[in-house]
Amino acid sequence: MAFLSSQLPKLFRPSPFSIFQQSRAVSYFVSSEIRKEYGKQSCQWRCIWRGNSSYRRTSLSPLVTLSYFRYNVGHRNFYTYSAEPFHPLPGKTPAWKSAEEAVEVIESGMKVFVHGGAATPLPLLDAVAKRGIEAGLKNVELIHIHTEGSGEVVKPEYDGIFRSNSLFIGANCRKAVNEGRADFTPIFLSEIPLLFQRKIIDLDVALIQVSPPDKHGFCTLGPSVDCTRAAIQNAKYIIGLVNPRCPRTHGPGGIHQSHLDVLCVSEFNLPELKINPESPEEAKIGQIIADNLVEDGATLQMGIGSIPDACLSRLMDHKDLGIHSEMFSDGVVALTERGAITNAFKKVLPGRCVGSFVIGTEKVFEFIDNNPFVVMLDVGFVNLVSVIAQNPKVTAINSCIEVDLTGQIVSDSIGTRMYSGVGGQIDFLRGSALALDGSGKPILALNSVTKKGESKIVPFLKEGGGVVTTRAHVHYIVTEYGIAYLFGKNLRQRAYELIKIAHPDHRESLEKAAFERLKCMPSPD
Repeated sequence: MAFLSSQLPKLFRPSPFSIFQQSRAVSYFVSSEIRKEYGKQSCQWRCIWRGNSSYRRTSLSPLVTLSYFRYNVGHRNFYTYSAEPFHPLPGKTPAWKSAEEAVEVIESGMKVFVHGGAATPLPLLDAVAKRGIEAGLKNVELIHIHTEGSGEVVKPEYDGIFRSNSLFIGANCRKAVNEGRADFTPIFLSEIPLLFQRKIIDLDVALIQVSPPDKHGFCTLGPSVDCTRAAIQNAKYIIGLVNPRCPRTHGPGGIHQSHLDVLCVSEFNLPELKINPESPEEAKIGQIIADNLVEDGATLQMGIGSIPDACLSRLMDHKDLGIHSEMFSDGVVALTERGAITNAFKKVLPGRCVGSFVIGTEKVFEFIDNNPFVVMLDVGFVNLVSVIAQNPKVTAINSCIEVDLTGQIVSDSIGTRMYSGVGGQIDFLRGSALALDGSGKPILALNSVTKKGESKIVPFLKEGGGVVTTRAHVHYIVTEYGIAYLFGKNLRQRAYELIKIAHPDHRESLEKAAFERLKCMPSPD
């Protein structure tokens, strides 16, 4: 770091327009001196072949953040930066083709990234499935977070042709993963971009959905910037599906059409995800969280599901709430229309809702369309603990599947059956716990029992259950019976607090099990 600090005044000058200035991640232009002194020795020029021609997509990106610069010290790619898709490439234009023609570039053994969530490029996936059969492809790996649609390519008849690798499991891939026909890679949402940047997954092709190019040739990644921005920075070949119904979103989730090798057009409604109506128990949990744990001026992160939505619907009378969340849904729209969300006191991009992807109904897609009140950013920034911690009263509201009497949390599986993934839960639990103002609240919520009446607070986790959140990470656990605060509590005290919020039908058996496990009675003291 001595070298870096001694060279900073010479190598950098502040950028006047960086969107990250207000988040304390000060941005810099790389001055000509660094190119002259260190460029030849340290910059790796990345040549991308396009048919019979090649070009430099980038050398040293002219816009880098100091935090990223520091992060790379000591790494072998110190001066290597990914392509910046927002910079137009002079003299390069994409070819316009049909979806079927566009995917002809995919060959056996390739690694293909698929845009996920509401931005899943469904016509491209249909074309890929057709090509897989007709061209006799083998072992094409499809890498993605959760996708929408039927999941055609993971059906048994495509076994050996395609192999899905879910970084977060969606409903359409869940059966294939649990039957061994598809893979799941456990990873924090914030670290997915590193897989592509470090070539741990070396992408050959990226299939993405974009909003139509504007008069300057700029498209956006619509409702899902997430890890897709990192994918298009590192993929060798990019196929863009232009959907006139894809919302145009603000933030650095744009891509100039010159970075797209092929464009095709298809107009269709974005897939909607409608949350099931809340149960009486979920309504009670939402009320407990809203009344006791969410303060005016809080910065909110919420996961997906009935419980976070139940909480949001009970915040209508709160004031000056802010949003900094890897995802959000329809609940944020209602709070904004009510005036409860102003983002007035946020430190990171004040005055704007910060997200990485949205899922929900047409209501939320219309809300984010060309709306400067909302900015969509790379998940590597949104979920960065040091960024999250800067905001005031960070309140992270997530759900889980099971918790044992010591506070271990299962969120991605039911026993050995994989259900979802790691996601951003840990990112925001840590960010809120380490909030600089000391007022963060990491919250995990669950119903006290399953639909079959089995307790979700258990003496021991089910065999094969994955611990997403360790007992050391846990602060607040909420059921319809109350709040258990576990931070700083020993095992005996934790068992006592958790038994208090368990279903009454199971409290006696849990107390006996706690004594057998801990060799002493649960106690508040």
